[in-house]
Amino acid sequence: MPEYVQYQRISEVPGLVLGTARFAEFGFERHFHLDVHVGIVTEGVQRQRNNGRTEWLAPGSVYLMPPGEIHDGMPEGDSAYTLKTFRLAPELVASVAEEISGMHREPAFTGTLLEDPVLAGHLLRLHDAMHRSNGASGLEVQSEWLTLLAFLFAQSRAVVPENVKGALSPVQWRLVRDYCFSHLADKITLDELAALCGLGRFQFLKQFKQTIGMTPHAWLVRLRLERACSLLSRGPQAIADVAQEVGFYDQSHFNRAFRQAFGVAPSGYQT
Repeated sequence: MPEYVQYQRISEVPGLVLGTARFAEFGFERHFHLDVHVGIVTEGVQRQRNNGRTEWLAPGSVYLMPPGEIHDGMPEGDSAYTLKTFRLAPELVASVAEEISGMHREPAFTGTLLEDPVLAGHLLRLHDAMHRSNGASGLEVQSEWLTLLAFLFAQSRAVVPENVKGALSPVQWRLVRDYCFSHLADKITLDELAALCGLGRFQFLKQFKQTIGMTPHAWLVRLRLERACSLLSRGPQAIADVAQEVGFYDQSHFNRAFRQAFGVAPSGYQT
């Protein structure tokens, strides 16, 4: 497979650029960035030197590279490696850090290598989801984006996430529930639900889970699937129509979610 480099700006998140690259012989000479880089290797190993130490970025590890840190990067041995990155502009980092911490303060990052296969897996799935949809406005992607950055920033000790206590009030919960029921066929975003409650997105995520015991996305998916069962029970109709009516725009995604929830495909539920 030949070497390649691809960059993709995410218009819905100003200041975010996704990178995907495969290198077999190319090596980065000593350099620095003005933005924050989050790097994940999916295959092979990248060797980098920074601050007088040598580190290896391999599958299952995550590297947080702060602005201004001098480093290089090259393949380890004769094998190629594939690297995926989130490049976050300083303005974006400051905005997200304030949202997560509840404090207006410039975070001070240091180079951090985390050996965490679970975090690496979540970040890769988020990278792929943003790449496929060319955006980040969906409830699942928005929620995962904030949750993962909160964990990553906390692990780097640059940001202390706000300790959000309490639950949604009965009025807030009713507003969210009624909105989801009446907009089930539409794309519902984290921004919309948080605004209904007069909360920041990070606060809303925490308080919703404390209220319901599920994430907003998991609850909404279940609501859509329960509504789909009701529609399918009315008699034979096109599965694609049912999927769209409850907010699934990808029928294969609808089929997978339905089977995972009920142990049978939508077509099997009709019979």
